[in-house]
Amino acid sequence: MYKILRKERLNDTVTLMEIHAPHVARKALPGQFIIFRIDENGERVPLTIADYNRETGGVTIIFQKVGASTRLLDTLEAGDSILDFAGPLGKPSETEGIRRAAVLGGGLGVAIAYPQAKALHQAGAKVDLFVGFRNKDLIILEDELKNACSELHIVTDDGSNGRKGFVTTALAEKLEAGEEYDAVIAIGPLPMMRAASELTRPYGIRTIVSMNSIMIDGTGMCGGCRLTVGGETKFACVDGPDFDGHLVDFDSAMKRGALYKAEEAEASKHVCRLTGEVH
Repeated sequence: MYKILRKERLNDTVTLMEIHAPHVARKALPGQFIIFRIDENGERVPLTIADYNRETGGVTIIFQKVGASTRLLDTLEAGDSILDFAGPLGKPSETEGIRRAAVLGGGLGVAIAYPQAKALHQAGAKVDLFVGFRNKDLIILEDELKNACSELHIVTDDGSNGRKGFVTTALAEKLEAGEEYDAVIAIGPLPMMRAASELTRPYGIRTIVSMNSIMIDGTGMCGGCRLTVGGETKFACVDGPDFDGHLVDFDSAMKRGALYKAEEAEASKHVCRLTGEVH
């Protein structure tokens, strides 16, 4: 069993938890993920490692309440335990040689972009961090983000934080002003990562995207997380999750990501034990 050390609600839909998993914390690196299972009847759910503490054995995950498992996880509190916490899985992000980087995070992708930016910043790289949210009430980790970069740019879809737009718009302004980057790391919704990859393509900037494909076992055996990269079939769980954004077939990835929308909606329904009503 894996004990919950800390729980913090970052906004109405997003929660941070620190799980005591020393074997994961010892080996975890930015870009890797874990797969958790709440109990014997639970499904296997992959989440990116947002942070880790090798001394305390704590591993931080950040999740959005979008399905049955994440809703159930959010009902647990510090001191409770979950059954499985497997990891670290996937290949660590390759950041060697990057001295000037732009890191883009969209929505919950910000939780994944944070450890990438933090690792680069701590290694001495100059990091411009661009993060986007629908509105100011959804902004998370602002203080942590400020400490993980050289410049932080926060934008919102509705402009409620004072700056309206998308992360790709903010990055485009930098590129048009002559800013040069060794690499651009884009993490978030597939349309955002595709837009970032198309934006950097004419500049010839190395662009890395993190693919959050459907996963089941996380070891490459089930094939559920397959995607096409450079005309070849790859598996996000063992070949990634980071890939060259200029080579990813985003059209096929988006089609696969939408395959089980109906089933996900059905699984998210809650049946009240008192009234029998479905919510």
